Amino acid sequence: MSANNALHIAVLAGDGVGLEVMAPALEVLRRIEATSELKFRFTDAPAGANHYRETGKSMPDSTIRLCEEADAILLGACGLPSVRYPDNTEIMPQVELRFHFDLYAGVRPARLIPGVPSPIVGADRRGIDLVVIRESTEGLFASMGKGVVTETEARETLVITRKTSERLFEFSFRLTERRRARGRSHGGLICVDKANVFKAFAFFREMFDEAAKRHPDVKTDRLYVDACSALLVRRPWDFDVMVMENMFGDILSDMTAGLIGGMGMAPSADIGDTHAVFQPCHGTAPDIMGQGKANPTGMILSVAMMLDWLAGKHDLESATEACERIERAVDKAYADGIKPMEFGGNNGTTDIAKAVLAAL
Repeated sequence: MSANNALHIAVLAGDGVGLEVMAPALEVLRRIEATSELKFRFTDAPAGANHYRETGKSMPDSTIRLCEEADAILLGACGLPSVRYPDNTEIMPQVELRFHFDLYAGVRPARLIPGVPSPIVGADRRGIDLVVIRESTEGLFASMGKGVVTETEARETLVITRKTSERLFEFSFRLTERRRARGRSHGGLICVDKANVFKAFAFFREMFDEAAKRHPDVKTDRLYVDACSALLVRRPWDFDVMVMENMFGDILSDMTAGLIGGMGMAPSADIGDTHAVFQPCHGTAPDIMGQGKANPTGMILSVAMMLDWLAGKHDLESATEACERIERAVDKAYADGIKPMEFGGNNGTTDIAKAVLAAL
């Protein structure tokens, strides 16, 4: 793709504060467009609990088609506690998109921005800069909607396949190598599992070991998920990149977000071989929606992740530069004193967005 062509972005703002944080994220992209050679074309599409309440579907077929055609997918946040499927599970088009597009690599960076409080003593001095890579289509989530419940028991099935795991590990090693080339990597790649108890995780670890032989230049380690959890809350600065099964990743990525100031600070991506979805880690936060309190930082940093992915997909150096500009702008906004309401400050959605835009 030529940088003179517009990158087509599917915009699924979703529900609750998803719509509120999407607006400043698009403003950031428009500022990038005005100050670089990159061009964007945005197409809005419905998805989420409100759409389900109105139509009985979480997403129309037109949204799926749009996502198939777009260069990348931006998602705000979807789901509302009061709107559920008949089996009482939440409306989660973000998970449906993972399965539809085979987005097997869930990338959850956790970087402590200077000036943001962490509950970990010493983190402000030592820093936190790690990535959780969560397999996003299998594991325990492969059983979603397929569990069997009787009067006496309930069963869900965990699935790990060679095809998906081998792609996941190759992705993880390549990401670790890229971080090292950029001066971000310091501890290599850790496989997180429960191989001492479950055959499925022993199988998972075997495939990791096979991939490690193909990447001898990457330092590797293996940790059981319980030990990993304990170490993360003691010395998170010792961690670099971790790869794990879906449910473990669901839990540990939320925990690592808590280490860097909370879900409002945490970006994410779900990446496959041809498509990718970028969204903040937080939910729709119905308790604060419409009040201007939502922190758009995670959404803005998800936009930066999208640009970095598009840079690789289309060989656009300008997109890599734009990603780095956004990250620096976020850092400057916090260094200059921005303090979101979840940290006891007075800065809401508009203030944070203005500070980042000014830093750009």
